[in-house]
Amino acid sequence: MMNDVPTFVKWAGGKKQLLEQYKFFFPRNINRYFEPFVGGGSVAFYIIKYYRPKEVYLSDINDELINTYLVIKNNVDELISSLKEYEKKHSKKFYYKIRAENPKNLTPLQRATRFIYLNKTCFNGLYRVNSKGDFNVPIGNYKKPKILDEKTLREASKLLKHADIKTQSFEKIEPYVRKGDFVYFDPPYYPINRSSFTTYTKESFLEREQKKLAELFKKLDKKGVMVMLSNSDSYFIRELYKDYHIYTVKANRMINSNPNGRGKINEIVVTNYLPSH
Repeated sequence: MMNDVPTFVKWAGGKKQLLEQYKFFFPRNINRYFEPFVGGGSVAFYIIKYYRPKEVYLSDINDELINTYLVIKNNVDELISSLKEYEKKHSKKFYYKIRAENPKNLTPLQRATRFIYLNKTCFNGLYRVNSKGDFNVPIGNYKKPKILDEKTLREASKLLKHADIKTQSFEKIEPYVRKGDFVYFDPPYYPINRSSFTTYTKESFLEREQKKLAELFKKLDKKGVMVMLSNSDSYFIRELYKDYHIYTVKANRMINSNPNGRGKINEIVVTNYLPSH
């Protein structure tokens, strides 16, 4: 059941592997759904597919990612044709040529094609930018990477048809969220050690940002909103959310340059309601 959720990018901290555990935490009914750190979208696609909310609001601060969502939603046929071309041309030389392009000089379709192409062919599927916001991951060592997954893109496009999708930071949802809505927060995880990878955009997400998010969690709780959050299992995060329900889940750490750093680790899920399952 979880494998039929379309994921069109590999994303550090992607939630597809956790859906089997997460489904017990989701509310029984979801009418309006907000996800302001949408990332790879596994949870959003699962919620849309199986809960059919009347309204869906997806956002992220990563403009390249959000542009890709919009192109998948509105121009999936053109995107598929474009990715077919990139698949034919794929080589080390082509990879570095595409990586060197400045997205500001490209059309939305070209930007989305570039984003998916680099994601499918770069080292470890790791999305990382430098302090200038430039994508800087080297090419991956793949014999024949699957650059175009037509079935997944078409299914994603169908599920996104009625979603409101925009580039914005997480706190911008506050005025729009009402009592009874469901909000899922999946921020960049608080690092257990400072060398952990948390940078998907050139802005970092550390103590100050985590505290700001916890304040928003509390405000939404007071409004009567159902809120769920995932994060690393650390004392700092547990303290921030000690007034709420905290659960432990087991995750596979898939993206780590050191193979010894991969394996099952504890993560936490926080809710301000008791799961109904």
